[in-house]
Amino acid sequence: MSEAVAYAVDADGVCTLTLDLPGKSMNVLNLALQSGLRAGIERALDDEAVRGIIITSGKPAFVAGADLKGMGGGYDFSALSDAQLLEQTLSLSMDLRRLETGGKPVVCALNGTALGGGFEIALACHYRVVADDPAIMLGLPEANVGLMPAAGGTQRLLRLIGIRAALPLLLQGRRLNPAAALKAKLVHEVVAREKLIETAREWLLNRCDAVAPWDKKGFKVPGGAGSLNAELNGFFLFNNAMIRAQSFGNLPAPEAISAAVFEGAQLPMDTALRLEAKYMVKLMRGSVSGALIRTLFLNKEKADKLESRPEGVEKVTYRKIGILGAGTMGAGLALHAATVGLEVVLLDRDQASAEKGKAYAMKRLGRDVEKGRKTQEKADKILARIYPTDLYADLADVQAVIEAVFEEREIKAAVIGKAMAVIPEHVIFASNTSAMPISGLAEFSVRPQKFIGMHFFSPAERMPLVEIIRGKQTADETLVSALDLAQAMRKTPIVVNDSPGFFTSRFIGAFVSESLRMVEEGVLPALVENAARMVGMPMGALAISDSIGLELSYNAGLQQARDHGVRTPPLGIIGKLVVEHQRLGLKSGKGFYDYEADGGKRLWPGLEKIYPPQAVQPSIEEVKTRILYAQLAEGARCFAEGVLVSVIDGDLGATLGVGFPTYLGGPFSAIDTLGVARVVAECDRLASLYGKPFEVPQLLRDMAAHNQTFYGLKAVLSPGGHNLAPPR
Repeated sequence: MSEAVAYAVDADGVCTLTLDLPGKSMNVLNLALQSGLRAGIERALDDEAVRGIIITSGKPAFVAGADLKGMGGGYDFSALSDAQLLEQTLSLSMDLRRLETGGKPVVCALNGTALGGGFEIALACHYRVVADDPAIMLGLPEANVGLMPAAGGTQRLLRLIGIRAALPLLLQGRRLNPAAALKAKLVHEVVAREKLIETAREWLLNRCDAVAPWDKKGFKVPGGAGSLNAELNGFFLFNNAMIRAQSFGNLPAPEAISAAVFEGAQLPMDTALRLEAKYMVKLMRGSVSGALIRTLFLNKEKADKLESRPEGVEKVTYRKIGILGAGTMGAGLALHAATVGLEVVLLDRDQASAEKGKAYAMKRLGRDVEKGRKTQEKADKILARIYPTDLYADLADVQAVIEAVFEEREIKAAVIGKAMAVIPEHVIFASNTSAMPISGLAEFSVRPQKFIGMHFFSPAERMPLVEIIRGKQTADETLVSALDLAQAMRKTPIVVNDSPGFFTSRFIGAFVSESLRMVEEGVLPALVENAARMVGMPMGALAISDSIGLELSYNAGLQQARDHGVRTPPLGIIGKLVVEHQRLGLKSGKGFYDYEADGGKRLWPGLEKIYPPQAVQPSIEEVKTRILYAQLAEGARCFAEGVLVSVIDGDLGATLGVGFPTYLGGPFSAIDTLGVARVVAECDRLASLYGKPFEVPQLLRDMAAHNQTFYGLKAVLSPGGHNLAPPR
């Protein structure tokens, strides 16, 4: 028998197949596990002594899904024909169909999490028992990585609970705990962990049924199926409209899943399984799943595990930190840090302001308690970790300080000086700034080698990214300590070198600036905003500017101008709205948009009076191209200039930090997908029409000339000579 699957038969004829990949902390569906499962199924079905089969796991989790690491992100199936790829995709599906129709009852004893293909194994069993543990997650999350279930998941789920209930679970990739799975009728029983195998055996010996419901004569899909069902037709029309409205056709997986459910429900099971696999092959041939897997799964995991952290440097175990500034950012950071178990000294200019920051945490936690996401006891423990104060002396025993005060150099200089006077020499000082050069701020510190930038994103309690900025005098030990702090705060870190705007602010600035420039040119604001959504941005640049605050953006622009010796810069579009029209953004109820009390909004009609529309408007495709390629060009410049030391960090920073379309995987993944030569040619065209924002660095031209890419076997070396992307 395979090492990956243990085979045992007891005196009652109960065969137990225990999935247990050797040398792995959890089971994943790779070739070894699938081969072992196939061999175990055949042996059990052929063994006359076997009355029934239990499938369980020898690890804490059942099966965590497909081996995405093995896929590598951007995996290449070009050597396989469509027929070969279809048969490869169908292999697990056929194994499970053999299990399901083999004539012997099968029960799945789910001792831990079962996701994706792991849960598809469970669905192919005639009975499902799960341990009563709220940490266990069950579901089919393939849509989240641009794929779909392809081992019968779409077809069994719709036949089990009906199309209306199944489709949202598939499209959203929802994960359910055992209680929720039982309520949704995805499992048959939830039992105490110690009774899991006992319950499975009892069902096999006394209550078993070796035929799935959909293989019984007269079976009908719960709730109906077929194109003649008027109610279901309406449901699918609404569903398809919602998918198109949300993705603008950029995400093929939801459309493939919906089609497989609609069509498969009308077919015999074996035909439906082949249909499902055909739709999966189309997704595997595309670029979206590879980009999503590489950036949001593989590369994010590397960053979270601090794989680039130097070996031999002692790890800092954080217990207590200080946060300077109890405004929206500081209060959000305090809430998040306390939630993950850190003690927080939250300091502001006076006690009332500091208490207001803690009140923010109290309000957010109260909402969680009301909605049942937290108990009052847990909320109280979190609040108890936040200590509001106006005394700098209270920072004397913290292990790190994060400054999150207003984005003005003089204010930051004052708090830096006061904090440095009391914190121990070994403590790092991190400035949360979105654009101010860290090397300049470090001049206000008596220990610039202990000074670093940590740019968090709002709302800090939800956004997963932190951009760590290394100043000119930042010591190696300080950088490592900042990485340890990011991990302690459960944030995904990227590391960049110092420059005005660093990477993320420069990158989103390219998107915002080009969008605003189009409005100034007379392109209709609605056209610009809608084009951004169609590209895949979560919102248009005008809405983003309003949410940030026009006054804040205007003041930041003034500060940058002063830093470059310009005392009175000309008013741009934001300056005109702030200074001449007193439109300050979302918080004031009026900016590029007018905001209604009920939450509605509409573009301010006065904008077209300031910037009259062109008589002939550009095509939507041209506007989309300008929005996308302005960002690609800026990303390439950041890399060529050495602001970015890793394209992995660039892709993570763009997608997790500032909303670059995830289906593209980040700017560098997108350039690879589009083709470097094509990107250079298109940027040259755009630069000839619209100027400097589309100029590409010589590095990109050299890459095109030598057929190099940012990822893979032909990955370009960084300007510093370091290979940034290991071959996949």
